[in-house]
Amino acid sequence: MVSASSSWSRALVQISPYTFSALGIAIAIGVSVLGAAWGIYITGSSLIGAAIKAPRITSKNLIRHNKLLVSLRLFVIISSSIMEHLVSCVIFCEAVAIYGVIVAIILQTKLESVPASQIYAPESLRAGYAIFASGIIVGFANLVCGLCVGIIGSSCALSDAQNSSLFVKILVIEIFGSALGLFGVIVGIIMSAQATWPSKTA
Repeated sequence: MVSASSSWSRALVQISPYTFSALGIAIAIGVSVLGAAWGIYITGSSLIGAAIKAPRITSKNLIRHNKLLVSLRLFVIISSSIMEHLVSCVIFCEAVAIYGVIVAIILQTKLESVPASQIYAPESLRAGYAIFASGIIVGFANLVCGLCVGIIGSSCALSDAQNSSLFVKILVIEIFGSALGLFGVIVGIIMSAQATWPSKTA
């Protein structure tokens, strides 16, 4: 029989709720940025490759001038070709990081100073756990959302390089994938509403 003093529940209760709150805020913004960066990496690598290999792009690059002019012409052609993909794919991935920043700011406003005698009160522990859970929900929801949008954006770029009529169809799927991050943000905000700290006069 394990004694109560050495149990996991006893150990968790001894951790300051401010520690849980700080971890929740860090996870919300850190994992969200990780998801955004991962999605942009997946989309961007396929996007550049598809833009270079697309026949309608390479056929436009038939000028024969000096190397600088050729490079500038290639840059302009590729930039104009992938601009619509950047707006639809990379911006969706970047929005995932913005969700994490917004929720981290909201969770930061939930922190309040309490007297030392009330730090381990049940209400303080509940507030710390609520902020921690909110950060985990938002962080990992945005991580999955970033990966989802990145993979769909990569497929969109490769498909559009072969058949431009597929862009709008895949864009609809990408919009539904980007909504996963919003679901996490909504649930995280609802969870953070439970973070109420004890009154200072208590």
